[in-house]
Amino acid sequence: MKPLCFVLMPFGRKPEGGGRIVDFDAVYAEIIAPAVLAAGMEVIRADQEQVGGTIHKPMFERLMLCDYAVADMTGANPNVYYELGIRHALRPRSTVIVFAQGTTLPFDLAMQRGTPYRLDDAGNLTEPAADAAQIADRLRSAHEAAHDDSPLFQLVDGMPRLEIDHAKTDIFRDRVAIAAEYKNALAAARKAGTEAVRAVAADPRLADLRNVEAGIIVDMMLSFRAVGTKEGCEEMIALHARMPRELQSARMVREQLGFALNRVGRRAEAEKVLSEVIREFGPSSEANGLLGRVYKDMWEDAKRAGRGLEAKGHLKRAVASYRAGFEADWRDAYPGVNAVTLMALSSPPDPALAELLPVVRYAASQRIRADESGTGDYWDQATLLELAVIGNDTDGAMDAASAALSVVTEPWQPATTARNLRLIREAREAGGEDAAWIAEIEAALADAEARMKEPVA
Repeated sequence: MKPLCFVLMPFGRKPEGGGRIVDFDAVYAEIIAPAVLAAGMEVIRADQEQVGGTIHKPMFERLMLCDYAVADMTGANPNVYYELGIRHALRPRSTVIVFAQGTTLPFDLAMQRGTPYRLDDAGNLTEPAADAAQIADRLRSAHEAAHDDSPLFQLVDGMPRLEIDHAKTDIFRDRVAIAAEYKNALAAARKAGTEAVRAVAADPRLADLRNVEAGIIVDMMLSFRAVGTKEGCEEMIALHARMPRELQSARMVREQLGFALNRVGRRAEAEKVLSEVIREFGPSSEANGLLGRVYKDMWEDAKRAGRGLEAKGHLKRAVASYRAGFEADWRDAYPGVNAVTLMALSSPPDPALAELLPVVRYAASQRIRADESGTGDYWDQATLLELAVIGNDTDGAMDAASAALSVVTEPWQPATTARNLRLIREAREAGGEDAAWIAEIEAALADAEARMKEPVA
């Protein structure tokens, strides 16, 4: 039976303190996971960031019961430091510290032997295979010649050592295997549609969510969102009602609840949920972006009903919320492009449009440059597409549309972009402009959405 190795590290792209943006998912996939596997161990990655940093029972179990751990200290992530502290208090040995070369560790960790991995000035991996081999050697060494690496056990004489019942570790291994099983099942179900995700969620082992890992519950919620249907959003709301209270109160879960409430037309409830998140945690690109979408939908509802003055008020609130989200994190262009789009649709156009548009374009372009593939993700290209349409740059819009369509991963992605383009096209057609070229892009996006929704054979 292979030893389990728990990986403590940030998720996604984050700053590392020296101006670089590090893709921690790439660090995991290309360096840390291969190193653990090469050392003859099974790898488990922390999932706490999925639920907004909530520390839950399975997290403590993993910190305590995994035979080995790798902690990436790059970027001074507070969750990782907290988890490393727990690990050092519980386990005297078998914890390997890694970091991006050039990272300055705080005084309390400077005495600990760490293994660096290499990045270039843009934050891209330069020698992942060699770095993985070095970390694998450290893990093998820890396995073959065990010695205390926890400073607590190194420096405090007589520190009591925890003896763990083998029965408990066996149960833990079973739970890890079950979590992997559901993760794989949900990944397949998302491609098949709402009913397939429902079938996974209906497993009798998931009936009482108090006994289910938080990561599985959140994965179910995000899977229902990913199918891009109203029924999926209704399932998200029903799932939230069944969650343990501590998970219900997690920031990320509440944000997703607000998203789902809005998508099924319960706008006032969505506004209340998201406004409370922002009051409690402060502005963020995610929460403000979702709240901006609520106000945007309220604007469209009022406009369709002929309530012009009310619609104008909702439009202003949508712009303000999206702009606050972009200003909370200039690196996330999503709320920025929505603010710019609605500024362009205002009558008269918002005078701040000319100032904000190039900033949003720069943010999206920088994300693409930082991506190792050179293409960025769907939203990076969709942002450039919308900005090109706003700027009447036909060639630029067609190029960005081609790039966006090549990296679509979920059906709701092209649907969202097509909706925004429709608003711009309708406004221009109302002003007497020829916007047929925008309709052509909309049609391509709609076709991509339909293909993504086709059942998998």
